[in-house]
Amino acid sequence: MMLTRAVPLHGVVAGVFWMVLTTFCFVGVTGIVRYLGSQVPAVEAAFLRYLAGALIMLPLMRGLLRRPPTARAIRLHVLRGVLHGGAVMLWFYAMARIPIAQVTALGYVSPIFVTIGAALFLGERLYLRRIGAIIVGLMGALVILRPGFQEISLGQLAQLGAAPLFAASFLLAKGLTGHQSDTTIVGMLSIFCTLTLLPGAVMNWQPPSAAELFWLTVTAALATLGHFTMTRAFRAAPITVTQPITILQLVWATILGIIAFGEPADPFVILGGLMVVGAASFISHREAVAARRAITPPAQATKG
Repeated sequence: MMLTRAVPLHGVVAGVFWMVLTTFCFVGVTGIVRYLGSQVPAVEAAFLRYLAGALIMLPLMRGLLRRPPTARAIRLHVLRGVLHGGAVMLWFYAMARIPIAQVTALGYVSPIFVTIGAALFLGERLYLRRIGAIIVGLMGALVILRPGFQEISLGQLAQLGAAPLFAASFLLAKGLTGHQSDTTIVGMLSIFCTLTLLPGAVMNWQPPSAAELFWLTVTAALATLGHFTMTRAFRAAPITVTQPITILQLVWATILGIIAFGEPADPFVILGGLMVVGAASFISHREAVAARRAITPPAQATKG
């Protein structure tokens, strides 16, 4: 008996389409934040972005009034909001200070931390091949940073600090997907990130211009759209199909940095990014294989 049903061609095409669209959305977010630079404090920019995202999501979350989450689910949403809010603040700080391609490449370290976290806190076994992928991914990060050959900047440290926080947020989201809808998960993240970032935004508040508010609202719309298109991609095709497509985000980021901001193409960033993306893709592939082996679907699921 087959362990998974065959994915029709239109599902694969749809998955690739949605993931390519996702890469454009997320690179659009990085481009706008890079354009705004350090004009707005990082915590304030992150707060305004998530406030706009929360306002976008609220009309879609009316169902929560009829079926509110359990107390345990609320606690998980709050914890995720705190962790994700800290990660986003660090990401905004890094985005304003180091090249787009470098931020994007270092961002791919997060799935590696997800694997390590799943082993440490969820009891998942780390097999030799996954350990090898983790080592390759961490070596890729070292190629990007080149410690000893260049000074490691605060922006690079901020992006590295954001990676494990994003990984923890992902692990919490993974636990919530079993009993919460996509709309609820994305919406609650926006709400609790906004509340988490509020005190820091008040302490560092600088009145934003109308143009800055506009671009941060566009950022929120693109990021929210990106989360939904990514979810559609995962539903349409296996992660082994969609994960390698994320390499396009590094390609778009490099091109955008060259054209829009005059950032030179750094071969070490590209090489290290390819190593990190390759490691993350391999880890995703092994997780998909392990999931197929662990679950034998009912007979109906093995048919077209």
